[in-house]
Amino acid sequence: MAIENIPEIYFDTPSKSKDIFVYDFKMTNDVVKSKVNLSMNMFSFLQVGKKQVHFANTSKAVNSEQSLLLKKGNWLWTELLDTEAIYYCKLFFFSEKKLTNFLSKYTKDVKPYQEKVPYFVIENDDYIASFISSLSSKTFENSAYCDAMLSLKFEEILLYLLDKYGSEFEHYLHALISKEVSPFKNIVEDHIHSNLKLEEIAFLCNMSLSTFKRHFTAEYKEAPGKWLKDKRLQKAKELLQGGDLKPSDIYLDIGYNNLSNFSIAFKNKFGISPTEI
Repeated sequence: MAIENIPEIYFDTPSKSKDIFVYDFKMTNDVVKSKVNLSMNMFSFLQVGKKQVHFANTSKAVNSEQSLLLKKGNWLWTELLDTEAIYYCKLFFFSEKKLTNFLSKYTKDVKPYQEKVPYFVIENDDYIASFISSLSSKTFENSAYCDAMLSLKFEEILLYLLDKYGSEFEHYLHALISKEVSPFKNIVEDHIHSNLKLEEIAFLCNMSLSTFKRHFTAEYKEAPGKWLKDKRLQKAKELLQGGDLKPSDIYLDIGYNNLSNFSIAFKNKFGISPTEI
C-alpha cells in the first residue's frame, strides 16, 4: 500500500510549503487502514461518515458528532461511509510555527502531561458546527487575504477550545510541540492484541518492514511473526475460556482474516479446536 503524504498531496504547488491550510475532503468509497504520513498537525472536522485512526500506541474512532485534533506523524486511517453515499470532512492544517506563536501569545509556559496522547477528541456543539460551516477552501482560495483570514480562523477555534476544555486542552497543545518519540517496545506491545499486520506496526514505528524485523529480533530474540502469533492466540484462548465469546466473535480482532485460518492456527498451537474450549 502506497504512503500518502498529507497535506502535500492536496497542494496545487507541491513544492510550496504552507503554515496554514484548509482542504475540503470528499470520498465515495470506504478506505480501510490507508498509510498516512501527516507532516502537519491537523483538525479533522468530520461531517458525514466515520473515522478510525491507528496511532503508535493506541487507536481512536469518531463519528460526525465529534472532531479530532491530530498530532503529526505516521498513522493508519480508516474512513467509512455512513448511511449517506459520501464521506465528507474538512481538514485544517497548521505548522508548529503557527502553534508556537499562538501559545506564546495566549497561554502560560506549561509542561505537557506525561502521557502524550497523539489526538484530542472534540465534542461538536452549535458553535463548532457554525465554525465548520465557515471553513472552506473555496472561501479563501482566491483571496489576497487568504493567509490572514485562515490565521484568524485558527486563533478563533483554538481560543474557543481553550475556553471549552481549559487546562486539559492547553496541556495537549503544548504536547504537540514536544519532541519526544514513543519507544519502539511501547509501540509493539500496545499492538500485541490488535489486528494490525507486521507492515502496519512497522509503519507506525516509522520503519521499513525489513528494519522493523531486524530491530524486533534484536529486542525480543525471536522473529516478530511467530512472537505476535503466539501472543494473540494465547489471548484468544483466554477470551474463549471466559465463556462469553465464540470463535466467530474474536478471530478478526486478533489478526485473522477468516475463521478457518484462525481455527487451524489455534489447533496447531493448543492441540484442540477453539470450539472445544
